[in-house]
Amino acid sequence: MLRCIAVDDEKLVLDLLVDNISQVPFLQLVKRCRNAMEAAEVLHEESVDLIFLDIQMPGLNGLQFLQSLKHPPMVIMITAYKEYALDGFNLDVVDYLLKPVSFERFLKACNKAQELHTLQQKAVPKEDTPDYFFVYVEYVQVKVSIPAILYIEGMKDYVKIFLNTGPKPVITKMSMKAIQEKLTAFRFVRTHKSFIVAADKITAVKRDLLCVGALELPLSEGYKADVEKMLSL
Repeated sequence: MLRCIAVDDEKLVLDLLVDNISQVPFLQLVKRCRNAMEAAEVLHEESVDLIFLDIQMPGLNGLQFLQSLKHPPMVIMITAYKEYALDGFNLDVVDYLLKPVSFERFLKACNKAQELHTLQQKAVPKEDTPDYFFVYVEYVQVKVSIPAILYIEGMKDYVKIFLNTGPKPVITKMSMKAIQEKLTAFRFVRTHKSFIVAADKITAVKRDLLCVGALELPLSEGYKADVEKMLSL
């Protein structure tokens, strides 16, 4: 499953793009964005594999936005301007689509992104990864054991890390995306905009809740596919 966002300032075009995304079984729409700043906010908080990106937008245009990203996800440009194609490919975009885009052409670009994502996943070296990390808690670096993590709750610029070693969570200034990246080699799954849960600690899954022992944590519609894949439901 590729988690994606759609970025275009024209509502009708964005509606069509979102509809196309909904027809591709391996795409999961995280959010639709009307400008680059909305997209940047989503990337700060969410794990995103693919961006469908327009170029001509008010304020920061698509190319400027892409150049501003330190570690951009895969990008498929969708624009009415063919003269920017070389700039796009110089920025390693997966594909460059000219509006209006047929669904067949759209699907071909998506398949290319999925193939690239599969190759990238296989290319990740299988190295021993430490099962701990350090975070700052009131100017002190505190060691967090990954196997001890039950779940993580986000609250604006901070996260609470709940452990099975004590009743009080570790609270540190960090985004949900940043802490999720620390856990990529382990079995953790995003279940909600504000929750990441240790998959091996999940004891039951309900319609819009999942259980970690006696705890009930929210499960939002946008993350059900990730949970089902992780747990092979």
